[in-house]
Amino acid sequence: MTNYDYDVMFIGSGHANWHAALALRKAGKKVVLIEKDLIAGTCTNYGCNAKILLDGAADVLHQAAAYQGKGIAGDLKIDWSDLMKYKHQTINPLHLLLEKQFKAAGIEIIDGTAAFVDQHTVEAAGKTISAQDIIIGTGQRPSILPIPGKELMHDSRDFLDLPELPAHMTFIGAGIISLEFAMLVQAAGTQVTIIEFAETALRGFEKKYVEQILQQMRDLGIELHFKEAVQSVEQQDSRLLVKTASGLAVTTDYVVAGTGRIPNVEELNLDKVGVKFDKTGILVDDHLQTNVEHIYASGDVIAKRIPKLTPTATFESNYLAALLAGQTTAPIKYPAVASVVFTLPRIAQVGVTSEQAAAHPDDYQIVTLPYGTVLRFQTKNEPAAEATLVFDQDHYLVGASVYGDEAPELINFLTMVISQKLTQAKLNQAVFAFPSQTIGLLSMLSPYLKQF
Repeated sequence: MTNYDYDVMFIGSGHANWHAALALRKAGKKVVLIEKDLIAGTCTNYGCNAKILLDGAADVLHQAAAYQGKGIAGDLKIDWSDLMKYKHQTINPLHLLLEKQFKAAGIEIIDGTAAFVDQHTVEAAGKTISAQDIIIGTGQRPSILPIPGKELMHDSRDFLDLPELPAHMTFIGAGIISLEFAMLVQAAGTQVTIIEFAETALRGFEKKYVEQILQQMRDLGIELHFKEAVQSVEQQDSRLLVKTASGLAVTTDYVVAGTGRIPNVEELNLDKVGVKFDKTGILVDDHLQTNVEHIYASGDVIAKRIPKLTPTATFESNYLAALLAGQTTAPIKYPAVASVVFTLPRIAQVGVTSEQAAAHPDDYQIVTLPYGTVLRFQTKNEPAAEATLVFDQDHYLVGASVYGDEAPELINFLTMVISQKLTQAKLNQAVFAFPSQTIGLLSMLSPYLKQF
């Protein structure tokens, strides 16, 4: 048997990898993490964690506005400088804490960029490192339009580190990142323009809820331009000018590129070992193995239709840990995957969409629950809050969309109902806290569920 330096090598240290690294180390494997950036990856240091922390202040303002004239008087405001200081105090130490945890578990860490030499070997930090199995979890990075002035645009990582907010900000693209950031900075007093090439935003989410969010943005003064192709960004004295093919010209102070993300594969030297990949990521089979034996991929770097989210990457990481520890030989089987857009209010989606259900009326029943109106005392004066649910022929819940401030928590509950195929009888075995939005929605949902 060939002797390798390690049993398992992880390229990248984000959620796609570190869960498996800890589990396999606990199982007795000799493990190494190779990371060219901060330990724990994008989500921890430059993404989800920082985003939701900053969003918290805007969420408070948004919910307080619902009670203006109903018990709350006076204006609240966001001090972006103080908020950013709080972000640094909270987020900056995380990679150090996780690095300490990994080392304490006996995981070796190498700082450097990994490039394949052969199917079991990479070069990193000036040395050659080998392993029996290699897992690639290098994630994605923002995609910047290849147009004149692209160097004047900023990505999400830049945005989440802004010390002060500009007077006007323009977002190129109307995806999740742009809409979330736009509502955040608008709440902090910045004027916002969004320019999108497509006809609308957020494909894959409930259309009526997307339209409600877009109208909410317009009502707040955010300018939305659809079916516009950005052609250039120009410096004009101290400001910037964004031009589109139709002749639209927007004068702004800061431009954020929100036109998608691309997989981090270029530096890996995949061609050297014949690992197949395309523009959407590394190709894997139903065991997350590439076309090369002993080389796997996990997380956002995979070419897949399953949503590229942190929880999905964690699920894949845990699966690979079980696979390489010999605890399973079964192919990966994804459960229902919940997605949330952290706009104000939120939109959440899991499972079969109402659009998919409407295309197969004999197979599904669509039910709309206006819980914001019915449960107004429980929803913090949010009458527009609503859920659209999809049931199959056996009356199991198979899909849900939620519009409302508590959509992330409610979609988690509904995801459990879907994944566990819960019936009325099973739900009746639990006693939930009252009054709460969860128990309120449950009371409205239960009559449509399978009884036993």
